[in-house]
Amino acid sequence: MKKIAFLLLASFGAAFAQKSADIAAIKGQCGCHEVKFDYAETFSPNKEYKLSSQYHAKGTEYVFVVEESKDKIVIQHLLAIGDTMVVKHWREDWTYEDPNLLSFYKEGVWKYSQFDKAQVKKGWTQKVYEVDDAPRYEGFAQWSHVNGKHLWESKVDAPLPRREYTKRKDYNVLKRGNRIYVTDYGYLHEQDNDKISRKDGADVLIAQEKGINDYRKTDEKACEVTKKWWAEHAPFWADVRAEWQVVFDKHKNITIKQFVRSKMLSEYFSAIEKEKNDSATNRKKIKEVLNQFVIYNDEVIGKN
Repeated sequence: MKKIAFLLLASFGAAFAQKSADIAAIKGQCGCHEVKFDYAETFSPNKEYKLSSQYHAKGTEYVFVVEESKDKIVIQHLLAIGDTMVVKHWREDWTYEDPNLLSFYKEGVWKYSQFDKAQVKKGWTQKVYEVDDAPRYEGFAQWSHVNGKHLWESKVDAPLPRREYTKRKDYNVLKRGNRIYVTDYGYLHEQDNDKISRKDGADVLIAQEKGINDYRKTDEKACEVTKKWWAEHAPFWADVRAEWQVVFDKHKNITIKQFVRSKMLSEYFSAIEKEKNDSATNRKKIKEVLNQFVIYNDEVIGKN
């Protein structure tokens, strides 16, 4: 009995140490960064296809925790452009041993899956969201901590990236190969992506690309403008997150419209925020807008 108790205690201790290291790595992405975004197409199976021009951008990005509980860490990205302009950038939720996954299919369609607990043991789901907190992609994997290096990687389907969705019509799914390396200087988001044309479940590879998002920590003073911006706008976006969570908690397939009456979702949110309502009024109006953009599948999906 003593041996069994010792083994159980040792196993619990190892699991606790692993989870603590995972949390430290996830939070290791936080800080004020100078970031470079670089993408280049590398291959196409079509000999007549002309590789697109390389994409390069840079900026100052503030990455920080906005919510945290035992099994969930919510991280927000804010992009500073110049000394005065702030863009609410993407958001990532990290959830521990989460059996629920919302996967992109195509043309605004998202499919819900639920996995057994054994399939998600000791792993983290990274749920990435758009600037309006609509879903962008979700992937699951365990963190690896070896020789002082911290790595998480997954491969998931996603909509077209913002840099291309208004320019390209030849593909409709970006299969993202994501690798996150947390380092002493910041972190690296490396990507090996497939640009896919998906029609009735049949996938045709259009091109492949390499992406490097390099986050280098810099003086916190460079992010003062973003911190001030968030202090003013945080309550509204907490209401937006809460109403989106109501949508996700239904655990259904959904379709998200790109436009309603020729306006994007972000335009409706911007108009609501300018009204400076109280939280209850905000949530009511946000819910009304989401009900116009989100179409539910009546069937609740079962376990895989």
